[in-house]
Formats: sequence, structure tokens, C-alpha cells
Amino acid sequence: MVQIAPSMLACDFGNVAAEVRAVEAGGADMLHIDIMDGHFVPNLSFGLPVVEAMNRVASIPLDVHLMIAPYEPYLEAFRDVGAARIAVHVEAGDHPHRALQAIRDMGLKSGIALNPGTPVESVSALLSVADQVVVMSVNPGFGGQKFIPETFARVAALKTMIGDRDIDIEIDGGVGEGNARALIEAGATILVAGTSVFKADDYGPAISALR
Repeated sequence: MVQIAPSMLACDFGNVAAEVRAVEAGGADMLHIDIMDGHFVPNLSFGLPVVEAMNRVASIPLDVHLMIAPYEPYLEAFRDVGAARIAVHVEAGDHPHRALQAIRDMGLKSGIALNPGTPVESVSALLSVADQVVVMSVNPGFGGQKFIPETFARVAALKTMIGDRDIDIEIDGGVGEGNARALIEAGATILVAGTSVFKADDYGPAISALR
């Protein structure tokens, strides 16, 4: 079954601990945490202390998405504050293969992320060291954006490229009840959902509606 990862970028920052507990109670499989540097993407988000604080409350894995450049100096630091998965962008460094191997060597799940304008073929040489591929379905930097419909074809192409390898396909951006089923049918195995979960009156039904 598809896994649902609520994006903490859309939560109530004044009540982060309560939000973590609420999405867990609603059936979330992991927490998606976007780390933005104001350089690789045009926004700032969480730092290490906030991730550590979420980890103290959470009993589900932390899926950390590094939208930063450079990313290699920070891999161990995010491991140390509780990340279970770390994804880096193929566009953000010269040696993504080395970074993915380093993430695995730390005992974590490794992820390679790609922006909407980046061909899916750019990750083909990295699949041997990747546990997940994060497909951005909006341009990165801000929550609440409109889903890019070309994502469906990109996911299908990526699924074909992956074949029978045990690699998750994670979709990040603009995911909601209206497109979740088509994304799953195209090959998605993890759906990141921010606004569609945190703007709902009841997180449980909102999460269930995405499966």
C-alpha cells in the first residue's frame, strides 16, 4: 500500500509537537521535512534544532528532503538529529553518487530528488545506490503550489526505468485527493501531502483519502 508522508512545511509552526502527534494518530507513515537554504531554493525553512525537536515527539520515521547546496557537509548532522531517510537533489551537487552511498553507509535510506525541469534519465546511473527517487511535482521552495500534470508521465517513465528494483517513488508537491489515485497507478509508492492534510478539519480522513 502507498505510504503517506505529511509535509511539515504546512503544519502549524506554533504547535509542532501537537501537529506531529495528530498526523501520527491520523495514520501517517512518516513525516516529510523540507530543509531549504534560501540559495538552492528561494525560501528558508527548518534547521537542525527543529528536526531534532520533531524527532523527540515522533514515533514514525523522519523523511528529510535536503533542498540545499552544498548538502554533503550536513548529512551526518541530519542523521544525528533523527533522520531515517535523507534525499538530496541531483541538481545540487557534483557527486550525488558519493552522497547517496554515504547516506546508506550511515544506515539510512538514501534518496535522490529531481526538479520538474530535470529529465528523469538524469538519475539512471544513481539507482544502484538509491532507496527512493523524489519527483518534485511543483517547483521547489513553497508549499501550496499547483500540481504539474506532466508529473504523471515522468512517474511512469521512472517506474519503467526502475523495473523490479526495490526503490520507492515519492511524489512531492500539490498532492491531493484529486490526483493521488492516478499517481499511485502511475507507480508512486510514497505521497508527500502538505496542504491537503494540514488544512483539513480532520487529519485521519484526509490521509485515508490519499491511499
